[in-house]
Amino acid sequence: MSKLLSPAQVAAYERDGFVSPVPVLSTAEAHAARAELEAWEAARGAPIDFPEKSKSYLLFDWADQLVHHPRILDAVEDLIGPNILVYHSTLFLKEAHSAAFVRWHQDSTYFYLAPHLHVTAWVALSDASEAAGCMRALPGSHRWGSIAHDDKPEPMNMIRRGQGISQRFDAETGCAMPLRAGEMSLHHTDLVHASGANDTDDRRIGLAISYIPARVRPTGAVQPHALCVRGRDLGHFVPERRLQQALSPADRQQHQQALAAFRALQDAGFKPSTQSTP
Repeated sequence: MSKLLSPAQVAAYERDGFVSPVPVLSTAEAHAARAELEAWEAARGAPIDFPEKSKSYLLFDWADQLVHHPRILDAVEDLIGPNILVYHSTLFLKEAHSAAFVRWHQDSTYFYLAPHLHVTAWVALSDASEAAGCMRALPGSHRWGSIAHDDKPEPMNMIRRGQGISQRFDAETGCAMPLRAGEMSLHHTDLVHASGANDTDDRRIGLAISYIPARVRPTGAVQPHALCVRGRDLGHFVPERRLQQALSPADRQQHQQALAAFRALQDAGFKPSTQSTP
């Protein structure tokens, strides 16, 4: 029996590769998380950027609370089962009237995991409307197999390496997945998705949390780190320790080590023996 998602939502995920929107945070919770983030940015004197925007749950209370949020985990459990790890997270923040974008891509290409069962919870901390550059997806593309990607770094590409699929999908618009603050979308690791510019007067803020069932294994040259957030950890990853004190020296060190392993894995690369295309 499902914990949060309806049978129709589970069926939509299996058919389309995503389900959206899913209400998970109260208005107060969404506002509080955003306020904590922006208070830190104000004290720092600049918007959050790398490295803090990656694996933020190892540094900040607001992000730690999100990756452990019961409603988020209940929805994820409905899709991948009760033994859940956080493999990675990225804060995707588009400033007001920003041309920032993300190319068409599949998450699985650069995560080096098998089997491909990971699900990303994209949690909106501000409204992510179509005008704000919400995520767009090609329904059913999670069944197309692994598609060749390349790296094209560009100043406004929100993914640092600029990875994405080549010309094949440039003319596609996909299905928009708008969210209100406190809602989330869930998408499969093989889903082809992208996002465009923010043409609104507000920032578009979303935390993308990559959840995996504990039975998934890394396939690359470097053993990555992961955090068990529900159920049992089966020992396939270097275990992360839950945040103890936000931005403490010990927690900053753990964050640095975990992120270094993730980057080393991407830099080393891994080429599967076969690839398929739609």
